[in-house]
Amino acid sequence: MAVRSEFRIFILYFKLDHMNSKLRVGLVGYGKAAHMHAQALLNIPECTLVGVQGRSLEKAAAFGNVYSISGFDDLAQMIRSLSLDIIVICTPHPYHRGSAEVGFAHGVHVLIEKPIAASLEDADAIIAASKVAGRKLGIVSQRRFLPPSLRVREAIDAGKIGTPVLGTVFMLGWRDQVYYESDPWRGKWSTEGGGVLINQAPHQLDMLQWYMNSEIEEVYGVWRNFNHPYIEVEDSAVAIIRFKSGGIGNLVLSNSQKPGLYGKVHVHGSNGASVGVETDSGSMFIVGQTSIKVPPRNDIWTVPGEENLLTVWEAEDRKHFVTIDPVEYYMRLQDRDFVLAVAEDREPLVTGEEGRKTVEIFTAIYRSQESGLPVKFPIS
Repeated sequence: MAVRSEFRIFILYFKLDHMNSKLRVGLVGYGKAAHMHAQALLNIPECTLVGVQGRSLEKAAAFGNVYSISGFDDLAQMIRSLSLDIIVICTPHPYHRGSAEVGFAHGVHVLIEKPIAASLEDADAIIAASKVAGRKLGIVSQRRFLPPSLRVREAIDAGKIGTPVLGTVFMLGWRDQVYYESDPWRGKWSTEGGGVLINQAPHQLDMLQWYMNSEIEEVYGVWRNFNHPYIEVEDSAVAIIRFKSGGIGNLVLSNSQKPGLYGKVHVHGSNGASVGVETDSGSMFIVGQTSIKVPPRNDIWTVPGEENLLTVWEAEDRKHFVTIDPVEYYMRLQDRDFVLAVAEDREPLVTGEEGRKTVEIFTAIYRSQESGLPVKFPIS
């Protein structure tokens, strides 16, 4: 490829012809994810971070002091008082719907941390509210913006592997008791909505369906809790996916491997060629607790004539990796894509409908566990 993928994303999505004034952005939630977004938003020239809202005015004010922004305990008041254009929702998954509906009712555009919601009912309500309001809805999935991830997408679009026929996700990581006790909502059905499927796996679930270029026909899945007796939810899950295109997929997802190994998404094509990305490796990244220490990479690439590019790309990616804060940098790409989508009146790379597909996959696995049978799509 003549142009590095990390620069191509700017060419494809980040071109801004003109902007009369900076868009005004507010955060919903003041937890670990909100800090990631705050640091990214402060480095985006086309917007201004001006406020944060949460249930505790004291905590919102303390968060606001860190970034020199205003704190609120009422979302509607923050939107009105600060004349917001965009809100970024960073609260636990079951609470996304309420904040999104308030935001749309007050005319702002809404970017939501993954997943869009903990249930299909909430996801559909959020999407419907965005359409009624005529406002943009985006879902955070920043691993789509990794250069190795974009190379996979570009190879598929160019027909280099023929038709995607087999997709695999292997995400083996670790979360200890300290992690689950770091926030009172973690590890509970009522406040987290699920375990590895709903919290750690959405990035890879999103990428798999993005790469396979097909709607899903059915999903059969099972989940277990192997070594986390202090939580209610699953720490491991396996699933088989049948796509309407005739393709198939396999998911192996777990938080039960110390100290954490890797996250991989591989796609194998009808012409025999394979492409893939290792999005995470080594000790797994935990928001607010660890950093990303190993650069993402293309770990499989058998496109005829391009097999030798793996070593070239890995060297390029490592050289770039040491020049950035990878947590802030890729979140900034995601957030800026949404800011520019609003400014340019176009769809963001990850829309509400794309986010719903992830919810439909993990919902199917939960329902398949209950029934012991495959779950047909679409799910009502």
